[in-house]
Amino acid sequence: MNPSIPSTSRLHVRDLGLADYMPCLTAMREFTHARDAATQDELWLVEHPPVFTQGLAGKAEHVLAPGDIPVVHVDRGGQVTFHAPGQLVAYVLFDLARARIGVREMVERLESALIALLTTLEVEAHARRDAPGVYVGDCKIASLGLKIRQGRCYHGLALNVDMDLAAFARINPCGYAGLRMCQVRDFVPQRALATLKRPLAVQLATQLELEPVFMDVT
Repeated sequence: MNPSIPSTSRLHVRDLGLADYMPCLTAMREFTHARDAATQDELWLVEHPPVFTQGLAGKAEHVLAPGDIPVVHVDRGGQVTFHAPGQLVAYVLFDLARARIGVREMVERLESALIALLTTLEVEAHARRDAPGVYVGDCKIASLGLKIRQGRCYHGLALNVDMDLAAFARINPCGYAGLRMCQVRDFVPQRALATLKRPLAVQLATQLELEPVFMDVT
């Protein structure tokens, strides 16, 4: 870490490992509520046990057959998605107002970070203006959704790496019936999720014009 760089130009990166969804949601809300103009931005990397999360725009008809997987209604934008081990979730706790970045630009920067990461893996990915997220061909490999409160955001993105995709068939992912999902393993079979944490953090920090400070990421 360069001590000459102002603290507000740093991105603290934390690895939460495998953690239940609700405590993470509560922690994000509390962090955002308590932060002030001098609070450093943070990036939390985590995997969740199986859970469906339904965004503010979510419609009940898009949850087809959840079965024994819990459905949690959350305050992010977007529709329903699925989290499970093998998916790399990155929660971006960022001061948009301080950085003078609008919501649409923030979404584009998150997408650009994912596309850049996948490019390093020789996976050609792209974004869609009409449907936020990152795609390989017509398959969705990463989802994203944000909540903005007083110019600061939380929630973030989820990159499918090496997970059981079957549960996506129990929903209309992101509100799109028949949307096919894919993951890094489909294109780079030997790439472990743990090896993508630091590279993803670096790409996100680059897009946000911050210096990553790795608190506990190997």
